[in-house]
This record gives sequence, C-alpha cells and structure tokens, in this order.
Amino acid sequence: KVIVTVHHIVPEKLTLQKVTEFHQRDQFVDAYHVPNDKTRLAVEQLTTKPIHVIPYWYDGNLWAQIDKPAARRSLDLPQDRFIIGSFQRDSEGGTGLPKLEKGPDLFCDAVEKLNTGGDVHVLLGGWRREYVKKRLDDAKIEYTFCEKVSLETLMFMYAALDLYIVASRHEGGPQAVLEAAAMKTPMISRDVGIASLVLPPACIMDIPNEISIPSEASVEKSFQNVLKFEISSHKKCYNDMFRRMIS
Repeated sequence: KVIVTVHHIVPEKLTLQKVTEFHQRDQFVDAYHVPNDKTRLAVEQLTTKPIHVIPYWYDGNLWAQIDKPAARRSLDLPQDRFIIGSFQRDSEGGTGLPKLEKGPDLFCDAVEKLNTGGDVHVLLGGWRREYVKKRLDDAKIEYTFCEKVSLETLMFMYAALDLYIVASRHEGGPQAVLEAAAMKTPMISRDVGIASLVLPPACIMDIPNEISIPSEASVEKSFQNVLKFEISSHKKCYNDMFRRMIS
C-alpha cells in the first residue's frame, strides 16, 4: 500500500509540470494524508483517491513552559522590549526574494505596525531569512537572528517571546502553532493550515490588517486545544489510518 502526505499546495506554484507529475505519481498511490482541510480541498481537485485528514503532533515531554526572564537572559535578549518571534525559512533559495506563501512581507508589515512606540525587538529563527532581515534593517528595528539552533535553545526562544506571528498565506501546519501553544506563548495567525484547530477565533486574524495581542484567556484556550495533538494520544489517529489502509 502506498500513502502520500501532501503538506500544502500553493496555487500560484501549481504549474502544468507539477500537475503532470502529480498525476503520474497518482497511478501508484492508494491514498493521501493531509494535515488540514484546506489542503484536502486542493488535493481533491487532483485525484479521486481517498484522502485522510490528520493534523500534525507534538511531544508534550519536550515543549514545556519556561520562565520568560530566565529565557531572555539565556539568549542575551533585552528584558524591557516587546519581543516578536518568527522561526521559519521564508526566502526563496539564496536569492533573498520573499517566499510569499510564508508571508515574510506580511510579517514585516505587522512588525512595523506594532513598533509605533519603538520598543519592538524581533527574534528570528530558522534559515534563509534574508528578506526579513533587510526589511528590519531598512525600518531600523532591532533583531536577534539564531540561524540553526538546538531543540533546547528553540524552547528558550519561544519562552522569551511576547508574541509569535504566523503571517503565512499557505501552510500545512505550521509546527510553530503546536509548539507555541504548548509553551503558552501568545500567538496570532492568519487562517492557514491547522491554526484554527488550535487557536481560538480571537487569535485568527487578517494579518497585517488586523493585529491584536492575545489575552491570557486566549493563551490558556490555545494550550487546552493543543493537548489533543500530543503524540501519546494523537498517534492513535495515525495508527487507525494505517490499519484501515491494510484491512
């Protein structure tokens, strides 16, 4: 049996060649797995094979809350600034051009709006962040860039934040939604991927046109929602899918 995971489809990049390759592979596929309904709707346009919708997971033994001042000290970050985070790749190759499906332009627009008092500091993770770094330099907004870090350091990065922003136009997850929610890091997101499965409606917004800081109640709601995706219990959904495939 052959099952293929499709994380997300970017309509603007769905060329004739990619459609042809999908149909060639589709001949050998028994079913598809997708992490959200938005991807399911896109894949349905390309195949008649069964599609299983199961979101991603996280390990609750790894993602636990950490004291914010301690996290900032460990990363040498300012204690008195409003720190906004983004930990993903969002430039095309080595070109410095924005990977628009990840919304680096929208993220920078949002940061600039939030920096009206000049107290914002941005914490960047991941790699290929050239576009964002240039935008921040041009706007004279201070930032710290941690390119490739250990899992332990990444946990401290989430803990150090006042806000994590998901400004993507298309997503499978992102995994940051699960990780930030598990660590009770305040987060806002566009309505992409699995965001609406974890974040309460008040945290889903049209960034950068809408921006607000999540309340403590919203952060707690996100934490309660994310618990159902903890791997010790959520793995049953994957096991059931594979059992159905071979039965």
